[in-house]
Amino acid sequence: MAPPVSTPKSASPSQPSGKSEVTDLKLQLRQLAGSRAPGADDAKRDLFKRVISCMTVGIDVSPAFSEMVMCSATSDVVLKKMCYLYVGNYARCNPDLALLTINFLQKDCHDQDPTIRGLALRSLCSLRVQNLVEYLVAPLAAGLKDHSSYVRTVAAIGVLKLYHISATMCHDSDFPAALKALMLSDPDAQVVANCLYSLLEIWTQDAANSDEAAREIEALYGKSIIYYLLNRIKDFSEWAQCLVLDLVSKYIPSDNNEIFDMMNLLEDRLQHANGAVVLATIKVFLHLTMSMTDVHQQVYERIKAPLLTLVGAGSPEQSYAVLCHLHLLVMRAPMLFSSDYKHFYCQFSDPSYVKKLKLEMLTAIANESNTYEIVTELCEYAGNVDVPIARESIRAVGKIALQQYDVNAIVDRLLQFLEMEKDYVTAETLVLVKDLLRKYPQWSHDCIAVVGNISSNSIQEPKAKAALIWMLGEYSQDMMDAPYVLESLVENWEEEHSPEVRLHLLTAVMKCFFKRAPETQKALGAALAAGLADNNQDVHDRALFYYRLLQYDVAVAERVVNPPKQAVSVFADTQSSEIKDRIFDEFNSLSVVYQKPSYLFTDKEHRGPFEFSEDLSNLAIGGDSGDDVIHSAQRYEENDKDLLLSTSDKEENGGPTHNGSSTYSAPSDVNSSTSLVSSSTTQPAAFAIDDLLGLGVLDTPALPPLPALSLNAKPVLDPGTFQKKWGQLTVSSSQESTLSIQGVASLTAPQSLIKHMQNNSIQCIASGGQPPNYKFFFFAQKEGSSSFFLVECIVNTASAKAQIKIKADDASASDAFASLFQSALSNFGSS
Repeated sequence: MAPPVSTPKSASPSQPSGKSEVTDLKLQLRQLAGSRAPGADDAKRDLFKRVISCMTVGIDVSPAFSEMVMCSATSDVVLKKMCYLYVGNYARCNPDLALLTINFLQKDCHDQDPTIRGLALRSLCSLRVQNLVEYLVAPLAAGLKDHSSYVRTVAAIGVLKLYHISATMCHDSDFPAALKALMLSDPDAQVVANCLYSLLEIWTQDAANSDEAAREIEALYGKSIIYYLLNRIKDFSEWAQCLVLDLVSKYIPSDNNEIFDMMNLLEDRLQHANGAVVLATIKVFLHLTMSMTDVHQQVYERIKAPLLTLVGAGSPEQSYAVLCHLHLLVMRAPMLFSSDYKHFYCQFSDPSYVKKLKLEMLTAIANESNTYEIVTELCEYAGNVDVPIARESIRAVGKIALQQYDVNAIVDRLLQFLEMEKDYVTAETLVLVKDLLRKYPQWSHDCIAVVGNISSNSIQEPKAKAALIWMLGEYSQDMMDAPYVLESLVENWEEEHSPEVRLHLLTAVMKCFFKRAPETQKALGAALAAGLADNNQDVHDRALFYYRLLQYDVAVAERVVNPPKQAVSVFADTQSSEIKDRIFDEFNSLSVVYQKPSYLFTDKEHRGPFEFSEDLSNLAIGGDSGDDVIHSAQRYEENDKDLLLSTSDKEENGGPTHNGSSTYSAPSDVNSSTSLVSSSTTQPAAFAIDDLLGLGVLDTPALPPLPALSLNAKPVLDPGTFQKKWGQLTVSSSQESTLSIQGVASLTAPQSLIKHMQNNSIQCIASGGQPPNYKFFFFAQKEGSSSFFLVECIVNTASAKAQIKIKADDASASDAFASLFQSALSNFGSS
């Protein structure tokens, strides 16, 4: 029997067959080009779908470009859309092919159908070919005056696309002025929104080098335009409302009555179904009332309900984003949310990232009235099958204990955790008990009675073992087996891989030696010997320090290692107050979700609207170090009666000390007679240690006055040389300066400060920014010399602070120049 004859299958749009398919498509398109036969448009649709399918999966169908253009002569909107999609994809990569599309796109820009006119104009502006910009001007000018609102909407964004291709052509055609007129007169809200968006981007980019653009930006933040947009806000789309509200958040009202009028106008936006609109409105309310403490507190009360509603609605991802903003507010005003603690209980269906955030919020809002309920709930989570959440819940209980006065019940709960036969529960609890004992020494007998029953061999996690060793050393007089437990740990020194544990073990053995010397002497000798032979530099250095300290004077060693201790009142926060304020300034952005300022996670070109010349494009914006943080404003003064938690003007947290990777050359002979006195007094850097040990500090001679410095009134430095020098030179001076009130008021645009510094023989080579942040690169030249001074200056007008970083060819003159620069900056606005 003969096999059945197989019929060839036509290629489907979802399964293109490659080059043969493209050739076949070209032939079929050519046959249909110009055809007006019945059904021709349906056949073109099928072919166009196959072409788009090939293009989508990565097959090069550019050989059919001319045939596609020829088939575009139709009134079918669907065909037009597919043709424009095809043309836009290949025209950007092939400028020669783009020229073929100009004629039919320009023709379609005059089509009777407004949809086709708008699509053609959008595709024409999306070509983004430099040598074709002259063909965009006429269609854009006509589009801005088109009677169809859709075409005007497309044209408004088209002007922005033209600006990015050729800013000169955009300004020569006077499009920004046309957009402004259209924004203030067009009846369609979407057209107004698109005009506003385009103008904001254009003028922001131009503000660095144009006084006129800076004035226009200032006018956008003026009362007349703000009120014009607010009165029409209900007509805008959700995206447009967010744009307008972001603009309003930067407006500074003239008096309190104006603030209340704006808040009353936006009151109903808090009930909007869209979370972005609600968050944008909240940002406006918070920033408007920042200087009005009582009203600011009422705003917190008002925005609680909308935020809690948004948390319970929508997807977990949306809930998380809203919770992050709620978390930020809770951290600033925990007392105002203390009665709503049940809203932050973890649900079984919550993802782990939502649960973790809720635990942090429960920790923050715990107070005397709700601690029992919150701790009871957190203890239930300790047995959660999700181990990370169980760990976080135990830490939350510990944090609450550290911030409360009545901790009896909480300590009992924590000690019960130690009786649970779960390694991670025991490990986390040990770390918390250590912190509790540092703050509440009176609980030592109860805690030590339970901790003493825990075997060190059963603890595997380094932090937990380090906490247990700390308690063995600190309370060795109350723990009968402490010297022997420490001795067994020293004997297994080589098996302990964590440097943290070995460091704690050294200190614990020293403390135990001063309390129970006969029982610990052998263990101390073995620990010091093992520490001196340790490969870890920190462990080696600590062992050597202890050895020499004992060699010098045992009594002094006891005062250093085991002094009388006071209870710790406040534990340092992991996040600085400046960072918290900066995040609050960036409310309703990814900064709140990431819990870090935008400059820490954005690319250099997106860290701010700082414009440089082409030769300066590689200059670092923001720098790589923490010195470049732009300090946020202190929005209001903190007082004892203020319920709102201000993070400004609190104690500064010192940064952690990191051990360098460089090798320390310690003396190999531990029996050397070198004493602490001789080693410390031979090095000026050790004066602080000498003073700490009571050994005296050498008198330091007074510094000579800085020599007078004269600057060249007209220095010349091209951008390329500036960039090269900036990359080669090291920072010779890094300082912070304060601007006067008059200076802050005068800094409405970068140009004003640039002119002032020029009068002081300091020239600007690049600048940019928008309120409240500005960035400048200055340079100056020493009179009668070829040495230059380069300056990076970041100004925050809200905090009236300027971060100054100076690099100099002649480092010896950098201090004198820094004094001169600060003097010029402090005088800004006084004349």
